[in-house]
Amino acid sequence: MHTKMKVGAVSYLNTRPLIYGFEIGAMEKEMELVIDYPAKISDMLIEGSIDIGLVPVVAMTKLDAHHIISDYCIGCNGEVASVCLFSDVPVENIETVLLDYQSRSSVELLLILLREHWKIFPKLEPASEDYINKISGTTAGLIIGDRALKQRKANKYVYDLGAAWKELTGLPFVFAAWIANKKIAPGFIQEFNKANSFGLKNIGQVVTNNPFDFYDLNTYYTKNIDYILDNPKEKALAIFLSKVRGEAYSLS
Repeated sequence: MHTKMKVGAVSYLNTRPLIYGFEIGAMEKEMELVIDYPAKISDMLIEGSIDIGLVPVVAMTKLDAHHIISDYCIGCNGEVASVCLFSDVPVENIETVLLDYQSRSSVELLLILLREHWKIFPKLEPASEDYINKISGTTAGLIIGDRALKQRKANKYVYDLGAAWKELTGLPFVFAAWIANKKIAPGFIQEFNKANSFGLKNIGQVVTNNPFDFYDLNTYYTKNIDYILDNPKEKALAIFLSKVRGEAYSLS
């Protein structure tokens, strides 16, 4: 009996163009789609309960074997809008940062930016589910995904991590990629890419299917999120992972 490939994807709005093709029936005989938040999908991929995941890229440091299997990703080339440090005071006056528990890649990116870009060393605290209400005074918070889009008008200072990375490195950034924990057949990958591209060719329909009052999704999907995993993003990914591992980066 043919066994379907188990594929995990993130539950955020930024994934909707990539999974639109799957949601309307593409590859339904070849795969089963599982939806959850990023860190949970990462854990499932690491433990082997799914075969492929649209996961925060830092998961690659935890996998015995990893294979990027798609030409598409969740990336940006500047302001991403949905991965931000929110504060009521300027960044240099922040004393404590609450860390979003839903994406380890965004936390690692923030740690790099605090150290290398803003050059501050606040107290870091893992956040509980209700942590957004605790962002006040000199306590800032990292918020990602749809909740970040909703939070953009709630705090005086919004520091966009995609924009800060571009200022630091001059490069785009990759937050999440389609990663497999095993080798995947070329024919499956070809159809997978085709299904990914379908939503990107039908952004208007994706926006219509996901009403959202807090931020213009057409802008989000076409200006903030950059879905193509090109050479500059691959270079940025290598630099990011080398920083996470504490390694010196080399192009050779």
